[in-house]
Amino acid sequence: MSLPKFSPAARAVLATVALTALAGVAQADTLKKIKDSGSISLGVRESSGLSYTLGNGKYVGFHTEMAERVIADLQKQLGLAKLEVKYQPVTSQNRIPLVQNGTVDLECGSTTNNATRQKDVSFAMTTYVEEVRIAVKANSGITGIAQLNGKSVATTTGTTSVQTLRKHEKATGVDFKEVFGKDHADSFLLLESGRADAFVMDGSILAANIAKSKAPADFKIVGEVLSVEPIACMLRKDDAAFKKAVDTSIQGMVKSGELAKLYDKWFMQPIPPANAKIGLPLSDATKAAWANPNDRPMEDYAKK
Repeated sequence: MSLPKFSPAARAVLATVALTALAGVAQADTLKKIKDSGSISLGVRESSGLSYTLGNGKYVGFHTEMAERVIADLQKQLGLAKLEVKYQPVTSQNRIPLVQNGTVDLECGSTTNNATRQKDVSFAMTTYVEEVRIAVKANSGITGIAQLNGKSVATTTGTTSVQTLRKHEKATGVDFKEVFGKDHADSFLLLESGRADAFVMDGSILAANIAKSKAPADFKIVGEVLSVEPIACMLRKDDAAFKKAVDTSIQGMVKSGELAKLYDKWFMQPIPPANAKIGLPLSDATKAAWANPNDRPMEDYAKK
């Protein structure tokens, strides 16, 4: 039987489609990639409330340590004598592309699971339910959204917090200027130095940056809860086996009480580098997410 003849342009298109399909298959089998390479790339953050650096390539935090325990379980599942963890710093801007292109296998920073992002990546079960709040200097007189009129509000490039603030029903008629930090530490510095009157971000990130500051008593978190957002580890789309392995590990930590102990360690006890307490008790919303494992996007939380 003779094969159909295609033009050079058509052959090029078919080749691209075939390569894309092969790449998709290869990328989607993360467990095989990890086993074959003997390594896993973990996406971590420099200055998040759930993942941050102590410098010299050392990354810590609630999500970072949780991820390390997930990786230990993956190592057992794959029967590997050794599994190298490659810590890959990510930012709000590049975290999704780095998961998509295979640079990062598992991202455990502080990423909100929302419907838009679910088109590009998958999420493990929710491990932290966040409340977006406002941080200000304690002597500012700002107690909520209404006092932000005419003020400068800092947020981090690549995040959704200021859009959330603008959409809040109490923000009607409130006019403020946005200033952007390249990361959460930079955004907090805008507040600390007086270049911004407020910093709008996840409550855990605000609390962590205040705890690590030179004078924690000079700052406070105020005002309305702007939104409730499920935070989860990110992984590539359409990789059911890897997602199941990650979720099973996390669920095991919930059942054993290990995850609650990790939470207490990172939110209720003194933490490095300043040995300050963040002081955020485990919320009912986070407890509920652990008790009923799910990867629901934040839009589901907004439904009445």
